[in-house]
Amino acid sequence: MTIQILKKTLIVAALSAALSGAYSVATRQGLWESHAATPLVAAVASPIANMTLPDMSEIVARNGPAVVNISVFGKVRGQNFDFPDIDPNDPFYEFFRHFRVPQPRGERQVRGQGSGFIVREDGLILTNAHVINEADEVTVRLNDKREFKAKVLGADKASDVAVLKIEARKLPVVRIGNSSNTRVGEWVLAIGSPYGFESSATAGIVSAKSRSLPDDNYVPFIQTDVAVNPGNSGGPLFNMAGEVIGINSQIYSRTGGYQGLSFAIPIDVAASIQDQILKYGKVQRGRLGVSIQEVNQSLAESFGLSKPTGALISSVEKDSPAAQAGLEPGDVILSVNGKEIESSSELPPVIASIHPGDSARLQIWRKSGKREIEIKVGSLDSGDTASADDKESAPSRLGLTLRPLRPDENRRLDGKAGLLVENASGSAARAGIRAGDIVLSVNGEPVRSTEQFLTLVAKASKRVALLIQRGEATLFVPVDR
Repeated sequence: MTIQILKKTLIVAALSAALSGAYSVATRQGLWESHAATPLVAAVASPIANMTLPDMSEIVARNGPAVVNISVFGKVRGQNFDFPDIDPNDPFYEFFRHFRVPQPRGERQVRGQGSGFIVREDGLILTNAHVINEADEVTVRLNDKREFKAKVLGADKASDVAVLKIEARKLPVVRIGNSSNTRVGEWVLAIGSPYGFESSATAGIVSAKSRSLPDDNYVPFIQTDVAVNPGNSGGPLFNMAGEVIGINSQIYSRTGGYQGLSFAIPIDVAASIQDQILKYGKVQRGRLGVSIQEVNQSLAESFGLSKPTGALISSVEKDSPAAQAGLEPGDVILSVNGKEIESSSELPPVIASIHPGDSARLQIWRKSGKREIEIKVGSLDSGDTASADDKESAPSRLGLTLRPLRPDENRRLDGKAGLLVENASGSAARAGIRAGDIVLSVNGEPVRSTEQFLTLVAKASKRVALLIQRGEATLFVPVDR
């Protein structure tokens, strides 16, 4: 592909040189009159001459003062595993290292930087949850060099949105836009602190919408080719009206630097998270209680659908909201409250955005026909939300996001009780627990629900022994509380 592109480039360059040379020679020899040469030049140059690029200087001048630099400081307790007889690159290293009790090695300091933006004049700030993760101190530095200690009002790991508050008045604020109106191909602008370079502005276009990323089921990301690098996290993404349409959150990179693939959390999603944190102190998400899969062409034909669309239900949890509403395996969810579901990845964030207890209207495809089903949405019980009021509770100290096993997962365990680890951070991650592990017991007590897990952990001493199943192997993992 590189060679083909290079050949095309050389051909275009040679053609341009030939045309330029021919025009020069012809002009010198008097073969072309001036009025005859003009159309040729105009024809070649007109696509470039008519191209206008947006001037973003006003957007930067207007919004730059409302973009802040966030620096964090924390202390993480280290551990020494010291296995001279086991190669750390060995695939079984993570398993075998748990057969020895880790020895304390003291604390290590953690520092980090990110970006954020002011959404209220009284100092309310939005940023990424991962920017302030495990931070003991959060400092916000304004564009005018003033610094404030920030309070974390709430951080939602599932959406990677955090809400901060500083004690200040009459601060500059950004204008919030509507991310649902964003179009692929339109120009966008990011302002942040990449690599610590404050107030850096970079621009590009929207590459795609509603991107689903691994381990991020609740955010329909906006993909851009804006130059976003470490330190840009938590900064705003503006449209050409000077409105924030997203929070820069992730990059895809093989080097850790800019690769032209950056992802932003839609501001509509972030605003919803902000409202819930301010109102409830935590985030509540809707749940149906189904397992879903993508509808491909073969499945669409077998179910009598005219095209591959929707989310195919592969299993329904017993006594779940879906079961009570009469949903069945084989049903295809086509829309929720009038919003079409084009692919299965679109369903989780749509359902999660519905407040638990509210009703939703589903259009489904069953036995070659459409049906309408009313369903009362349940609550997604997870420990992935930490607020200022409960950040000292067991989930935030262990850093585990858990959910009950689905029926199909439970059958693979021969009926054993357990909780699936959806995400691991903090002390749990440092102990070696990772997403996909199954927690079978806490200090020898089998666990069947997240409530029971929290209760058992709260009763434990400084260290908790978790029995973990990973693949076919089971092992006890000591985790500091």
